[in-house]
Amino acid sequence: MEKGSERSILIAGAGPVGLTLALELARRGIRPRLVAKASGPTPSNESRALGVNARTLTLLEECGATPLILHKSRRINRFRVASRGKPLLTVDTAKLRGRYSPLYALPQGDTEDILIALLAQHHIVPEWRTAVEDVTGGTEKPAVLLRHADGTSETVSPDILVGADGSHSVVRERCGFTFPGESMDMPFYLADYRYTQPVETGYAEGNFLNPGVLARIPVREDTLRYISTREDYEAQIVHPGEIRDKPWVSSFRVSFRHVESMRRGRVFLAGDAAHIHSPIGARGMNLGIEDACWLAWLISEGREAEYSDLRMPAIETVIKATRRNTVFVTLRNPILTGLRRLLLPWLSLFPATTRAVLRTVSGRDTPPPPWIPGAK
Repeated sequence: MEKGSERSILIAGAGPVGLTLALELARRGIRPRLVAKASGPTPSNESRALGVNARTLTLLEECGATPLILHKSRRINRFRVASRGKPLLTVDTAKLRGRYSPLYALPQGDTEDILIALLAQHHIVPEWRTAVEDVTGGTEKPAVLLRHADGTSETVSPDILVGADGSHSVVRERCGFTFPGESMDMPFYLADYRYTQPVETGYAEGNFLNPGVLARIPVREDTLRYISTREDYEAQIVHPGEIRDKPWVSSFRVSFRHVESMRRGRVFLAGDAAHIHSPIGARGMNLGIEDACWLAWLISEGREAEYSDLRMPAIETVIKATRRNTVFVTLRNPILTGLRRLLLPWLSLFPATTRAVLRTVSGRDTPPPPWIPGAK
């Protein structure tokens, strides 16, 4: 196949996945066009993704994002598990050796700001408020109808079209990709609390309320996120300080879905456009960034036809793991929750088990990038 620099590339979606793909192409001398329906990057107070794992940091070293992420993020040193406030298990992230800790906390908006600034150094700016309205002509010669903020429209025919336009992807729908899967009937509730003073951000915690679960995740030095399956979760929170405000409150339902192929002709999907799953384990954004880095490398090598075959095993591995972990965390049966409470303290006696958990959290359970020497 032709090398990527000789062809036009249109990326739909300017979240972390689309931005990473554009940046990884640009540093290889390929200039894509990047359009997004959104009016700008994710607002800082609505950071849907928080975790940046070790695999992502390895992937973003060469584009220069990694040191900037490390400078702004909060390193998670421990994962704690409790049952109704009683400690059951603490896992020290240092038990998994590597250049980076398994997981860091950084609001999605901050990650996007870093990628946008680096992309600007290549003189590429996302075209905000430019929506993909339709794709016609088939997947071998896609014709993309774009609608601009001023109401004008434009039709472009890129050599490569990439849908990084999220779980409700127009590119996926218009180009005939199937998106099978299932949704959980259990709602999840979310609230970010900002405190008047800095709080402890060195750990993430899951507290089983039996029934239900309440998770605590650091956001910033003075902000914590709480996620729960119980509608009355806010009454269960033991706050670490005086509350200043609640920057964000939301609710959502979890689905497990993925396309059967991530490529059809000259159309490719990445990130949530191709796969969605539970946020447990913080794999969503990281897996999408992984997609973007692999696709950019393959395009630069003229091997993009291999993209789906190379990525689908990783997608299936992650969805299987997140489904298993989500079922474990959301158990309702009192007998099973009792067994869980008895089992978890014993895990500390099996170092191989805790290392396997940390390896999954770090993103090192998928194939290492072959273009980065020494990557694990």
